[in-house]
Amino acid sequence: MSAEVQPIIETLGLVKNFGRTRALDGLNLSVAVGEVHGFLGPNGAGKSTTLRVLLGLIRATSGTARVFGLDPWADPVRTHRDIAYVSGDVSLWPNLSGGEIIDLITGLRGGADENLRRDLIQEFEFDPRSKARTYSKGNRQKVALIAAFARPARLYLLDEPSAGLDPVMDAVFRRQIRRVSRDGATVLLSSHILSEVEQLCDRVTIIRSGTAVETGTLADLRHLNRTHFRVTGLADPSRLAGLPGTHGISIDGAAVDFDADATDLGAVLAGISEPGISALTVAPPSLESLFLRHYSDIDSGNSGGVK
Repeated sequence: MSAEVQPIIETLGLVKNFGRTRALDGLNLSVAVGEVHGFLGPNGAGKSTTLRVLLGLIRATSGTARVFGLDPWADPVRTHRDIAYVSGDVSLWPNLSGGEIIDLITGLRGGADENLRRDLIQEFEFDPRSKARTYSKGNRQKVALIAAFARPARLYLLDEPSAGLDPVMDAVFRRQIRRVSRDGATVLLSSHILSEVEQLCDRVTIIRSGTAVETGTLADLRHLNRTHFRVTGLADPSRLAGLPGTHGISIDGAAVDFDADATDLGAVLAGISEPGISALTVAPPSLESLFLRHYSDIDSGNSGGVK
């Protein structure tokens, strides 16, 4: 029998305090070799703090963190050699050109693959000759993304990497994630965009108040795939509770909001079909609404969360 493959990232009981503020509160996180793992949570949940611990930029208060089986705080040089990192708020050297910065960053990991570098600059429609002080937020993100993808890495740590990208460039970013995944790399993608995670990730970990509250595939976490409805003009909104697969019903005057499971959409659509309807909006649930509705009672100990 072959030995069990060690996770490429593993944290156990990870705690990080900043003075009296506890940013991480016993976080358990496991990312398997070769998977694209979504790291979801609202602002302030502890996602960026976790990535900074994994990069060895800050030291955990207690608990353990391992990357490639190594302690990133004690052995940052060896871990950084095989990591590509992109933050959601990129700061650049203002007097260097974008191309010079890409070469500087990739040089820290042994230099760019020139063919990849050229193709990425073309795909991201990026001008590498301009000085960084002239770049918009989107162009600053492009510098970091091109530098990350222009040399293969075993692990990509991405903290809201598509922030500032327009939809066309976001599609380019997603193609690059799929490419490195096909090549066998592991990706930890911190995001608050459910559609991005839905398209890219094999598994997700949901974090709230520094604690992992759920981990699994999107199929396992069925509430992530619910559709959000807002209907105006129903004669009796309270009857929605009797329809299969409806959740979080909220009545606001003549309008009613609720979520519905994907498997029950047909029954829900049939159930809300009546002559008096004056408006209907259907959309994927936002992460914010997901946390407000699905995790609102976790901190008070009323659900099956880890905390």
